[in-house]
Amino acid sequence: MSENTYDYVIVGGGTAGSVIASRLTENPDVTVAVIEGGPSDIDRDDVLTLRRWLGLLGGDLDYGYTTTEQPRGNSHILHSRAKVLGGCSSHNTLISFKPLPGDWDEWAAAGAEGWDHKAMDPYFGKLRNNIVPVDAKDRNAIASDFVEAARAATGVPRVEGFNKGPFKDGVGFFDLAYHPENNKRSSASVAYLHPHMEAGDRPNLTLMLETWAYKLEFDATDAGLTARGVHVRGKDGVEKLISARTEVLVCAGAVDTPRLLMHSGIGPKADLEALGIPVLHDLPGVGENLLDHPESVIVWETNGPIPENSAMDSDAGLFIQRDPEAAGPDLMFHFYQIPFTDNPERLGYEQPEHGVSMTPNIPKPKSRGRVYLTSADPEVKPALDFRYFTDEDDYDGKTLVDGIKIAREIAKTEPLAGWLKREVCPGPDVTDDEALSEYARKVAHTVYHPAGTCRIGAADDELAVVDPQLKVRGLNSIRIADASVFPTMPAVNPMIGVLMVGEKCAELLGGDA
Repeated sequence: MSENTYDYVIVGGGTAGSVIASRLTENPDVTVAVIEGGPSDIDRDDVLTLRRWLGLLGGDLDYGYTTTEQPRGNSHILHSRAKVLGGCSSHNTLISFKPLPGDWDEWAAAGAEGWDHKAMDPYFGKLRNNIVPVDAKDRNAIASDFVEAARAATGVPRVEGFNKGPFKDGVGFFDLAYHPENNKRSSASVAYLHPHMEAGDRPNLTLMLETWAYKLEFDATDAGLTARGVHVRGKDGVEKLISARTEVLVCAGAVDTPRLLMHSGIGPKADLEALGIPVLHDLPGVGENLLDHPESVIVWETNGPIPENSAMDSDAGLFIQRDPEAAGPDLMFHFYQIPFTDNPERLGYEQPEHGVSMTPNIPKPKSRGRVYLTSADPEVKPALDFRYFTDEDDYDGKTLVDGIKIAREIAKTEPLAGWLKREVCPGPDVTDDEALSEYARKVAHTVYHPAGTCRIGAADDELAVVDPQLKVRGLNSIRIADASVFPTMPAVNPMIGVLMVGEKCAELLGGDA
């Protein structure tokens, strides 16, 4: 095996990894290697054009994870994870919400000292992404009429710029990380890496693309186990050890970060022993606390075609606070300018030629799942058991039922009502709570927000994987920075939160250096 040595080795060139790599290499004396399983996104119009996001799902740039059997949910969900530079910010719709104050304050309450909203607010201002409201030319007439109808039906205020201040409810067009003039992404890779890749002005930054990290390397030292690097396999099949003089940073996401740790012998001892993986460090929280934002779907046929203009076909949304005691919204909708029937079709529903969808979403889900290995072979995908709708009081299921009822009220309200011909699914005959719940759970899908599997926490939290400095508990010279460190789910789309975790991690590293 040949050996390559850098000051920092970053596993994952995704949302947080791109930020950290860019920030660390601002110092020309610091060398950084980024190990990314996918190819570059430069000159890839299929990736860089935001409105083409749907075509990426299930394609060659998708790791395509599935879920285990879900007795109360949908067992057929494809959990897309991006296999390309920029990670899921190169794959998703780039809806960009600064996490709400209550989201960060929950972290602090869960033991993440220094992560309250006052401490985190400055990182939003540091982001390099072009975060702007959906442009006027992209504001589809039916989406505009949804906004007006939702405001009239629910009484929530119209919001112009969700990031201008905290909100508990509201309806409006989203902020997106994009360039409206050409519909190009302002992903983590575009904002943080492309300028230096194109200018060639960062000789201290090495991008190892189409390179698979399969095992971390540790040395036993007087101080304990110390991360020394990561074993990788290149596109040509050649295996190497990439060594880190200072630290290894794992930024592989909520699925592949715990996967890599467990294959390296770090995780729940009994589970690893059962698979014959030598246990280096018993850390029971690795893979636990799997979070997601599940949502269901209601589809209407429209009275003919919908205007063509759009940023990414889901440009507007609604937030409602049903519980006055909640810290923020507890029901959310995306409005899709397409009939989103992938899951209902399995139940016998047919896709209308022209249609729209509302997708009631659970901002603060109570159910928790886990990621675990089924084999000692790193090539075998891990099992994802989201345990959808298994919370004790059925809060998650009831939230979707409430959502369907509210969606129907919006659909009856002008100016949206005039566009709609009929409710396709679940259909107007499905009215009682039990039937609505069964439908909502069976067709529920993901908005691709897995998080929480290496959660941050205090020293006395037995299931915390990282401390408030993002250091892996009980190990030296290794940190995690990605959505896996989320102890709880933000009420809003988490991408901006992940970028802010990347900015904070880079600052922590600079302080330690």
